[in-house]
Amino acid sequence: MRKKRVVVTGLGTVNPCGLNAEDSWQAVLSGQSGISTIQTFDTSEFSVAIGGEVHGFDPTSVLSIKDTRKLDPFIQYALVAAEEGIAQAGFCSDLKPERVGVAVGSGIGGLSTIESNVLQLANNGPRRVSPSLVPGSVINMASGNIAIRHGYRGPNFSISTACTSGSHNIGYAVRTIVYGDADVMIAGGSEMACSPIGLAGFASARALSTRNDAPEEASRPWDKDRDGFVLSNGAGILVLESLDHAVQRGATILAEISGFGMSDDAFHVTSPPDDGAGAALAMNNALRDAGLTSSDIHYVNAHGTSTQAGDAAEIQAIRTVFGQDASHIPVSSTKSMTGHLVGAAGALEALFCVLALRDQVAPGTRNLAESDVGDDIDLMPNSSRALPLAHVMSNSFGFGGTNSSLIFSRWEGA
Repeated sequence: MRKKRVVVTGLGTVNPCGLNAEDSWQAVLSGQSGISTIQTFDTSEFSVAIGGEVHGFDPTSVLSIKDTRKLDPFIQYALVAAEEGIAQAGFCSDLKPERVGVAVGSGIGGLSTIESNVLQLANNGPRRVSPSLVPGSVINMASGNIAIRHGYRGPNFSISTACTSGSHNIGYAVRTIVYGDADVMIAGGSEMACSPIGLAGFASARALSTRNDAPEEASRPWDKDRDGFVLSNGAGILVLESLDHAVQRGATILAEISGFGMSDDAFHVTSPPDDGAGAALAMNNALRDAGLTSSDIHYVNAHGTSTQAGDAAEIQAIRTVFGQDASHIPVSSTKSMTGHLVGAAGALEALFCVLALRDQVAPGTRNLAESDVGDDIDLMPNSSRALPLAHVMSNSFGFGGTNSSLIFSRWEGA
């Protein structure tokens, strides 16, 4: 049976760099950081006082005030981002709802809602715990609320695989279309982990940068002075369709998703092996799925979180996969500007890959003054670059050793 081709027809996001896809993309291309001192809670007793908050976010364009009180911010982010993507896709009234599904995941889910209700329980007793606690915080409620709002009755699921969640949801949404279970999938990830307990937990694990006096310089993938990642909030959504469905309705096609690969390190809960073997396996699996070789890839949007072990392991994986071509492949990390959106990171970076193909330009890596992972890889320090891009790769790796790679291809009719 012929493998169905799957294309992207809509994009939506809210993140520290912008409240929609185009503004976020322009910010990233210009090297603008979305990292700042945290404003939403008191960090005076924390070792970390910086993060990637979503400033100016107003969910009431999509949600009622009553719903904003019931739903955790990660669900609100997903709903608003999905609204943007669906609007861009331009669906008409004859869309078959039973053929439209949703796959939006999260690494942690409604952490801030759980946190506030635990405090209510401790301080005021069980009767003060909100009846909206569970339906307002469970991970699959982002997907569920998108489906309810738009009446989509196709497959609905939420994969939670830490920092790989967004990428895995996109990959499995593609397969849902390929297997014939849906014609359209709304896919991506959403996260609001930059709450007091989230910040304290990651800080206690010594995973976060403590460059509190210079927030915009804190996320610095591959730089010798990096000291951890920056915790951020937001959502990324891609509208996916079978090629036949998109062509039949005259949709504007932004890119094709041509490959998806997965693996696990089977090594350590939070650290990758030095050789990046699991990451390399995921990348090679994506190439095999796409029917491409490493020499066909023109840009890699790396996981690149700004941690010592993770950054080095990913570079070693790139050397393994690309071999003698490794020095010629432009590689960058947009987390240097957005920070790390945990379960939404892979979806946001996938969105940036689609826009890179559309505009034939790749974003650079901010704050890269001096690399400590070798000078044989083109890490695109501090500036975006116009490039002829046909195929690009997006990497996401998560706690538990889980790995995912997506390959996007320029739409041949572009």
